[in-house]
This record gives sequence, C-alpha cells and structure tokens, in this order.
Amino acid sequence: MACMSEVVTHEGAAPAPRPARILIYSDDRNVRENVRFAVGSASHGRPVEWTETATHAAVISAIDASTFDLVILDGEAAKSGGMGLCRQLKHELYNCPPMLLLVGRPTDAWLATWSEADAAVSHPLDPFVVREAVDEFFAPAAAH
Repeated sequence: MACMSEVVTHEGAAPAPRPARILIYSDDRNVRENVRFAVGSASHGRPVEWTETATHAAVISAIDASTFDLVILDGEAAKSGGMGLCRQLKHELYNCPPMLLLVGRPTDAWLATWSEADAAVSHPLDPFVVREAVDEFFAPAAAH
C-alpha cells in the first residue's frame, strides 16, 4: 500500500500551453505565406498550428472536420472572397470561431462590418499590424 509521501510531484512545472489553431484562407500563396511569417510560431506563448486553404470548399471542409481558435480570410480572394465566406460562416455555425478579415484597403472596413468579422487588417499587409491583430485574439484576459 503506497502512502502519499511516495507520490512524486513536480511543483512549478506548468503544463505546455494548448496550441493556437489558426485556419488561413487565400487563393494567393504569397498572402498565406506573408501572414504566417508575420504571426510567427507562437502567440502569447501558445505555439501556432496552421491549416492553409485556397478554396471556399476547403475552408468549409476544414471547419467541418476541426476546431479552430481563429480563422483568417482574405477578402480579396478570387472566385469566393473572404467577406461573403465570413458572413456565411457567422450565420451557419453555432459556435463560430473568431474571424480576422484581410480587406483590400482601409476604406473597405465597412465591408468587414457587413461580413460580421471580429477584426480586419487592410492590404498591403504590414507584418506588425497583422501580428498585433492576431495577438489580440490570444491575449490573456485582463485581471480585475
């Protein structure tokens, strides 16, 4: 019979943070690459796991198959833009993940509002602005 004093514990060893699962949609490989580069490998200490998609159907399939902490949609994608896709997902998913929309220019912010995006960043993509926008989604809640 083991007694409690025989149990080994590692005090102070915090569990590894759960990865931040981010889906990115753009038909332009360069846009996807620029966003991944801007965000880096971690956000607020959480490693980032990327799922890249280039088509509307691939986004729907990925969201049906997995859970994401953030979805980044390129509003300038050809054939099926991220704005309409964002609005569709917001209306169809009960637990819709937060959406970051990449819009063509700052004056397109109203389109991000129409699409019900949680945040928007305009092209040309400034890596610091992209990183800051993504980090906002993973920032720890402020202690009160």
